[in-house]
Amino acid sequence: MEPFEAVNSVDCFPNFFGRPMLESGEYFGWSPSVDISETGGEYLIRAALPAVRKEDLKVTYGNGLLTLSGTRRPRESPPDEKHYRIENYYGDFSRSFMLGDAIDARAIRAESRDGVLTVRVPKARISGKRV
Repeated sequence: MEPFEAVNSVDCFPNFFGRPMLESGEYFGWSPSVDISETGGEYLIRAALPAVRKEDLKVTYGNGLLTLSGTRRPRESPPDEKHYRIENYYGDFSRSFMLGDAIDARAIRAESRDGVLTVRVPKARISGKRV
């Protein structure tokens, strides 16, 4: 199986025009948009995470599943500030991707810069060549 072949089967949900709200007044969770690409030696996952602090991010890999998770915290507003519309999503998020066998899981690396989390997933080497 090619890495990311099942990307849409793990967490593909339709986009909503507006944010569904629970009875408690809380909004349903959100998940960041991602771009997935490939070079000769690795797969790249770039997640748009503006206003998410590096210490609020977590990248895990286990049983073939790469998971990006964390929290975006709302900024604090002065008590006299009145909000008319809020379109940013806040709270916990999680995105998961099923990876194939042709990767080097021990060498997965992640970095967060300028509101983008970049996860580098190296391709496995077989007989000195990347698969």
